[in-house]
Amino acid sequence: MGRGGSLLSGEPASPSACCSPCFEASSKWLDAHYDPMANIHTFSACLALADLHGDGEYKLVVGDLGPGGQHPRLKVLKGPTVLTETPLPALPAAAATFLMEQHEPRTPALALASGPCVYVYKNLRPYFKFSLPQLPPNPLELDLWNQAKEDRIDPLTLKEMLEGIREKAEVPLSVQSLRFLQLELSEMEAFVSQHKSKSIKRQTVITTMTTLKKNLADEDAVSCLVLGTENKELLVLDPEAFTILAKMSLPSVPVFLEVSGQFDVEFRLAAACRNGNIYILRRDSRRPKYCIELSAQPVGLVRVHKVLVVGSTQESLHGFTHKGKKLWTVQMPAAILTMSLLEQRSRGLQAVMAGLANGEVRIYHDKALLNVIRTPDAVTSLCFGRYGREDNTLIMTTRGAGLIIKILKRTAVFVEAGGEAGPPPAQAMKLSVPRKTRLYVDQTLREREAAMHRTFQTDLYLLRLRAARAYVQALESSLNPVSVTAREPLKLHAVVQGLGPTFKLTLHLQNTSAARPILGLLVCFLYNEVLYALPRAFFKVPLLVPGLSYPLETFVESLNDKGISDIIKVLVLREGQSAPLLSAHINMPVSEGLAAT
Repeated sequence: MGRGGSLLSGEPASPSACCSPCFEASSKWLDAHYDPMANIHTFSACLALADLHGDGEYKLVVGDLGPGGQHPRLKVLKGPTVLTETPLPALPAAAATFLMEQHEPRTPALALASGPCVYVYKNLRPYFKFSLPQLPPNPLELDLWNQAKEDRIDPLTLKEMLEGIREKAEVPLSVQSLRFLQLELSEMEAFVSQHKSKSIKRQTVITTMTTLKKNLADEDAVSCLVLGTENKELLVLDPEAFTILAKMSLPSVPVFLEVSGQFDVEFRLAAACRNGNIYILRRDSRRPKYCIELSAQPVGLVRVHKVLVVGSTQESLHGFTHKGKKLWTVQMPAAILTMSLLEQRSRGLQAVMAGLANGEVRIYHDKALLNVIRTPDAVTSLCFGRYGREDNTLIMTTRGAGLIIKILKRTAVFVEAGGEAGPPPAQAMKLSVPRKTRLYVDQTLREREAAMHRTFQTDLYLLRLRAARAYVQALESSLNPVSVTAREPLKLHAVVQGLGPTFKLTLHLQNTSAARPILGLLVCFLYNEVLYALPRAFFKVPLLVPGLSYPLETFVESLNDKGISDIIKVLVLREGQSAPLLSAHINMPVSEGLAAT
């Protein structure tokens, strides 16, 4: 145990820990453990918390780079002590825990990305090793090694030609060629003799990794692994068979990943790349759908609800939507070293934590500063979650390979009280409103106070009500030229054409039944004989075939010379019956001429 003691181990913390710069009387955090000599060299992507044995005791998984990048190891911590250590063949890129299946007992598996492989552990025992598929080698490089195999070129010529390929070719060189170019001249001949008979293999490596829910959004649902590779690709792996479910291409190498949604339903994937851009991909897109162009290189990417929070090398945090719209920017007092998500589920709070080079850890909700934690050394990795049996535990590792563990007090409430909270200062500045706009606003306020606006709205509602009532009354009294009866499937539509004194009246009668024809119908006109004259007051209707519209034409002559018009009523009857099957009232237009006497 280190210098500071530990609340996790049941031992009291020493005065040196309590009086350290990271202790404040009004702090929301309990200092659980501080060990400046923990010998942990890692970053936030290689930290994970999980109940690896299903006993309710959450452990800390660390992908340790080792001092100076030598001797990388997989460490599992229980409380402040290291439970197990496992050597790794290459430097770790990311660590994640996920559920592979729904079978009991439901203990999560541990995935560690290292080099071109993903090592999967269950119950801290090796379970599966997934290797990235090999890539086709550069044909020019392959031809050079074949010539070296047949002793047609010497090692110095091989080196010169491989250097030319490395500078100009789009396909990168294999690891074998890159190692050969790093050798001294005296070592080249032995290297060529040893490796010239071996086949050229080009293998990419994993740069980042995260998890994506398979088909359910539950916390204990099965998840897929999402890998970002040096070959500018994103791969989604099946959680059981570890086959590639989806492959997406990017314009640059991904370094940070954030996902939301479910793979089988709909998901969004945000990838921050080395070219300084963030690309947004969706479920059915093989290439990015949106692009966020940053003015500096990203140093962290965290999704807080529906906002993507990005830290940049310009000592600032930026908030973006999933479509690339910038929401806000917060300037930091020092360079950002690491970022992570703080999720307090008991209060429904999500915030972003940023570790700064000046020894501060700042917690933001959007652009509002919630809390500042000061540490003895600059923090290089952050992880928040359940550790041991404490729900809200913050784990930090420092630049000097130290370990700091803090526990959030159960009574702690984050309040947006920092200097960055509230509206921006520019919002408090008064605008120079034009005089016409000011007069309009004042007049509107006077109208509201004098109830003029309310009276206008009341009259407008009454007008709409009367129009609706008149429309309903017209429908009920069959004043419209379209009528439908329930006794016979008929539809009647009347059209009046002409300027007068003679009008052409066309009746469109249609049988709307599915398969039954209609026979034996009569059409009768009721009108004022003083005003109008028709050649025939009634006539027979031919057989009506279902679905066809039959035009029935007649002429109406206006007899009035005083500009008086009236209604002509059309009745459709069945032979031998007096009750009409269908009726329509036709409003005749005013005649613009006189009938010939």
